Amino acid sequence: MAIFEGAGVALITPFTESQEVNYEKLRQLVEEQIAGGTDAIIACGTTGESSTMTHDEHIEVVRFVCQVAAGRVPVIAGTGSNSTREAIHLSKEAEKAGADALLIVTPYYNKATQNGLIAHYTAIAGEVDIPILLYHIPGRTGVTMKPETIVKLCREVPNIVGVKEASGNFSAIAEIMSLADGCVDLYSGNDDQIVPLLSMGGKGVISVLSNVAPSQTHDICESYFKGDVKKSSQMQIQAIPLINALFCEVNPIPVKAAMNMMGKEVGSLRLPLTEMEPANKAFLKKAMEEYGIL
Repeated sequence: MAIFEGAGVALITPFTESQEVNYEKLRQLVEEQIAGGTDAIIACGTTGESSTMTHDEHIEVVRFVCQVAAGRVPVIAGTGSNSTREAIHLSKEAEKAGADALLIVTPYYNKATQNGLIAHYTAIAGEVDIPILLYHIPGRTGVTMKPETIVKLCREVPNIVGVKEASGNFSAIAEIMSLADGCVDLYSGNDDQIVPLLSMGGKGVISVLSNVAPSQTHDICESYFKGDVKKSSQMQIQAIPLINALFCEVNPIPVKAAMNMMGKEVGSLRLPLTEMEPANKAFLKKAMEEYGIL
């Protein structure tokens, strides 16, 4: 059984003026997501600025999100690292904190071989009991996982169950699903590609868009699953200008700006991320107005 089907939000982490985690605002965001129909919450992923968190902050945010969600939707913790030992530590702590599953990005910078990737993920999976999703985003990590590597891990390691695919390489994604014979739960990691990946047997999306449009993103998936592919496709296409604006600068710079424009007061970013350029912010504002969320 899949960890979730539909739209999981890659949740931002709100900060106070002094750059501490704003837990009261985080509670509010989790409640808003659940009320908006979000099917899962991903805490401390890329969008949550996990790379700028201390280990203690990272685990405390996961614990807090699990407490607020209280079993209403699955909570998936991002616990990836370029150090296998560190990824194991974060994964074990996230499991103790109540996470339902883990999202683990390929180890960046080291640029492991395919055998190294297999050894890395197998070692982590052997230390936890909850399900794991691989996270394939070569544009950020500099590492490409071959389709056969993804399928081998999902087939041979019991608690590695699927992949968040953000490579944008449809030929490779089709190859994954061809080789998988049902053993890989596929999730889109790109908001502009939800419907195409659903058409290949995908289970849903792990979404940045859901931060500002949770019900709409959920409905793209739900409409598809209910057989209304035309409606799902129309909703996907309608969202493209906003999605493009949300990625006109590196994520999560635009989505945090968008949420602040919506009055959500989620705070600023931690360095080295900086605030949006004025021209890009105007572009984002226009896209939000045209989409009807501002």
